[in-house]
Amino acid sequence: MLSNMACSLIEHKRINTTVAKAKALRVFIEPIITKSKEDSTHNRRIVFSTLQSKEAVTELFREVAPKIMSRPGGYTRIIKTGFRQGDGAETAMIELVDFNELFGKETQSKSKRRRRGGSKSTSAEGTTATSATEEVVEEVVSPADTEIENVKEETNAKAEEAQTPTEESPKAEADSPANDDVEASDSEEEKKD
Repeated sequence: MLSNMACSLIEHKRINTTVAKAKALRVFIEPIITKSKEDSTHNRRIVFSTLQSKEAVTELFREVAPKIMSRPGGYTRIIKTGFRQGDGAETAMIELVDFNELFGKETQSKSKRRRRGGSKSTSAEGTTATSATEEVVEEVVSPADTEIENVKEETNAKAEEAQTPTEESPKAEADSPANDDVEASDSEEEKKD
């Protein structure tokens, strides 16, 4: 039963079952997934002897292993989903952690993370000089945020260009030699008349 459930979990990335079976499956499949990190004939044969499914072994080594390569353990997640209608058994969904796109997006969309830390230091007299709890806020920048900032900078640059005066202001136009020539020719024509 565990072998069949493990094959289903590898192929579908998540399955619904009872909590007891999900916990037993976690203990069964985590060492198998750890074996898949190193793609060798020996490891493939060990995994195949446990799973007895060529398709599941291929999927495990080709698709699952590259995604979990940087993870040191904890490849599965169990989420309780309530109780079954017929017998009232507690049900759960077990899934591979790195294949849940919705949960990954939520963690990336959090823009601020807060930590609390306090420090107390005493002066030479033995009294407490400072005792304060500080909040440290770190910003996590996502690619969408950087794109938005780039667009804002471009629009600000364009607005600044529109606000800067042109090289020749109206005052400069009146003082320019071209206008003097026009005025001079106008005054010469008036004198001739």
